[in-house]
Amino acid sequence: MVRLKRYQNNPILKPRRECVWEEYVYNSAAIFLDGKFHLLYRALARDKISRIGYAQSNNGFTIVKRLKNPVFVPETEAEKSKIKHNNSGVEDPRMTKIDNKIYMTYTAANGIINQVSIAFIDVEDFLNEIWNWQRIGTIFPGKKDKDAVLLPEKMKGNYVLYHRLKPDIFISYSKNLKNWSRPKVFMKPRENMWDSFKIGAAAPPIKIDGNWLFIYHGVEKTAKGNIYRLGYVIVDGKNPEKILYRSKEPILWPQKSYEKNGQVANVVFSCGLAAKDNKLFLYYGGADSVLCVATAKVSDFLKS
Repeated sequence: MVRLKRYQNNPILKPRRECVWEEYVYNSAAIFLDGKFHLLYRALARDKISRIGYAQSNNGFTIVKRLKNPVFVPETEAEKSKIKHNNSGVEDPRMTKIDNKIYMTYTAANGIINQVSIAFIDVEDFLNEIWNWQRIGTIFPGKKDKDAVLLPEKMKGNYVLYHRLKPDIFISYSKNLKNWSRPKVFMKPRENMWDSFKIGAAAPPIKIDGNWLFIYHGVEKTAKGNIYRLGYVIVDGKNPEKILYRSKEPILWPQKSYEKNGQVANVVFSCGLAAKDNKLFLYYGGADSVLCVATAKVSDFLKS
């Protein structure tokens, strides 16, 4: 049975008083490149607008660099608020490296509808902190869609996208990241279990032993409110629609005060998973308020 180990000094990222665009910081994308952990985190301001900031770590735990200004901000109609005091902006980034580009999937929110969007940047520019993101735009215009992750490899010449059309996780394919196949159900919630109400992708899958480790969040609806937990599936390395294993129990759930109390209670929500040697670093938001990290060995998942 896999259990993630929380970093003893969580949270690793908290809002900075001097940064007006940070009232809460959480839900970070993560990637290990050039010997460093790179994080793109969601920051929600008092104006209810989400922006994306950048932080860096050498060991996966301690933040050694954090930029004063956001690196990705709302620009398009899909990202700008149409209703005051409703959450809007660019939310919940996920990063996937394919060839010499880093693709960022994120939620474009205008206060009325949440839609999946994609932007990309050259790896060299990313490492040099030249933030010339290129937007592809919303990929299913008009659909309420969230929690999208790209598979790090193409399959038969296609990009593969997992995304959430409530309450299920769907899969879609594209040759060019603009025109997508009709969404097909990949995985559904399970009755009377910790993921019974709705599910969604957490971090982009990582390949282990020829197959894909795909961590997802599951929500249980209770009389006291929703509870967000994390579990995982192992997906066939040659068939992205085939699930080889699905965890019966969660691997992380709200236990600590920073996960139980905050902007939204009882939430552990991940957008980033990075691998170094035989160790996995999972970055997750605690109660939609702070950023935390938990770890596990790759071999733990292989044993299960």
